[in-house]
Amino acid sequence: MAAAARSVLLPWRLLGRLSSFGRSTAVPVLNFHTTAPRMMGATVEQFTQAKSQLATLKSDPGNQVKLQIYALFKQSTQGPCDTPKPGMLDFINKAKWDAWKSLGSISQDEARQQYCDLIGGLVTAEGGSQQVVAQAAGSGPTYTGLTVTTEDNITTIMLNRPAKKNAITTEMYTELVSALDRAGKDSSVLTVITGAGDFYCSGNDLSNFTKIPEGGIDALAKKSGELLRSYVQAYIDFPKPLVAVMNGPAVGISVTVLPLFELVYATDRATLHTPFSQLGQSPEGCSSYTFPKIMGGSKASEMLLFNKKLTAAQACDQGLVTEVFPDASFQTEVWSRIKAYAKLPPNSLALSKQLIRSAERERLTAVNGAEVERLVERWQSDECMAAIMGFFQGKSKL
Repeated sequence: MAAAARSVLLPWRLLGRLSSFGRSTAVPVLNFHTTAPRMMGATVEQFTQAKSQLATLKSDPGNQVKLQIYALFKQSTQGPCDTPKPGMLDFINKAKWDAWKSLGSISQDEARQQYCDLIGGLVTAEGGSQQVVAQAAGSGPTYTGLTVTTEDNITTIMLNRPAKKNAITTEMYTELVSALDRAGKDSSVLTVITGAGDFYCSGNDLSNFTKIPEGGIDALAKKSGELLRSYVQAYIDFPKPLVAVMNGPAVGISVTVLPLFELVYATDRATLHTPFSQLGQSPEGCSSYTFPKIMGGSKASEMLLFNKKLTAAQACDQGLVTEVFPDASFQTEVWSRIKAYAKLPPNSLALSKQLIRSAERERLTAVNGAEVERLVERWQSDECMAAIMGFFQGKSKL
């Protein structure tokens, strides 16, 4: 066990050795998952560029991401894992083998695409250019914080800021509204939202509150309110089945909109947290209506008022999550189901969803509007500003 403990402390510079095939490659040992949506293949040139970009990263992206990078590299260059499983006491190589094996049978082209997407997100998070992200020609616009692909009748919207735990910036809110609009109109049968790295989404990027326009806090609050209104409305009005693939913890807005999805699949290491009162804010995403309806008033209050964090299993018991899967098999099991669902008759799925949603659409729209109005008030309050300042001051002491 001492060897495993020491491996967690390995310096970030050793990640450069992941481009080697040697068994001495050092990777920290923690639970691993892969994002693994079905992607288009990146070119060899883009893959080579991504490897070069990896060596320029300054910050440690975390243990989960480093294992993911290793596994995608091996899948890209050698194909599915067919090597013998290391012994139980060979902690480092066993973690690497598990990471590679969990990718299943995805092709080398698809693994190259995912490798490029992941490195691109890390580069962008450090302020660099995301040229390593290889979107298929003609597949649509290039996003700064998202990777959007369509394959096997599935449109996948991946939040791609792994170094920032996929926190949503102002620009990403706009991109997500656009991506959902395009996905609702394309030829795919259903749409999936997931995250890159070891987080599904850490919620709102609080640095959004530091970008004060000329009109001051009031102008920022009103502009943010309109953006939030359109963002949540995009989920309310989305015409096709929407599936959340929760590859890790979720916070804030990424939790509150979950009842607007048809299916929510979570890894067993995911958690769900809505710490609104800690930040002097109030619920959004229609959660003030959907949470009590799904969970009951007292359980909803524990989350929305008193900041209770749920495990994936607890969230499943209370109806926020459809099903929970072991982390080691999460991606394989979930994507196998999603691909099967994508073979169902598309018009039947869309029309059935419209029937189910029609009874609630007006109510949800009204709730969304009321929540936004209250949040705009909150954002302009001294209480909220003090809470957010306290958050940043706390981070600066770490």
